Amino acid sequence: MRDDPAVIRLVTGARDGDKSAWDELVERYAPLVWAVSRRYRLSAEDIDDVGQSVWLLLIEHLPGLREPAALPGWIATTTQRECLRVLRVGRRVEPIDPADADPDVPDAAVAVDEELLLHERREALRAAFGQLAPRCQLLLSMLTQDPPVPYSEISRKLHMPVGSIGPNRARCLDRLRQAPALVALIDTGNETAHRTGGGEQHGRPVVDR
Repeated sequence: MRDDPAVIRLVTGARDGDKSAWDELVERYAPLVWAVSRRYRLSAEDIDDVGQSVWLLLIEHLPGLREPAALPGWIATTTQRECLRVLRVGRRVEPIDPADADPDVPDAAVAVDEELLLHERREALRAAFGQLAPRCQLLLSMLTQDPPVPYSEISRKLHMPVGSIGPNRARCLDRLRQAPALVALIDTGNETAHRTGGGEQHGRPVVDR
């Protein structure tokens, strides 16, 4: 999703000194920083240090960022480098028995690519969900809680007959799948699969039917 206009807008705003744009950038990509850092089995304190370093580096590099839409990849790669730096320094990292080592950690490039893809999917789903009507948002939120809200309570809160909850859920999910953010992500996945010969695996829908 390198051409995501939301990312371009936020980068441009933050670069121009818009504090709200900067705050939104940090909120949007903090989960990505955390997810990449977690792969390296750092302490919570080290993960905080990595995050602070990433945001400070971003402040320095924002003026020269030639491709604003490539920011997610920059953040993921920079986080990986900062994690490796912390591991080299060895501060506050507890010794790990080699037999208990995380097999994902040595394959850092693959880990970063996976986290970046997962982050893009989560962001696309969040954007698509935000485009739904409030009634659909509330219905899907109650149905996806753990445990799900009983149909009787949904019926009472939404003034919706119990028998119509299932059909309304199906219609809301169809609208979610048709949201521009998800359509763009699926189209990008299909293009990538076509170029790499990966079949349909890379272009499968984010929301299962």
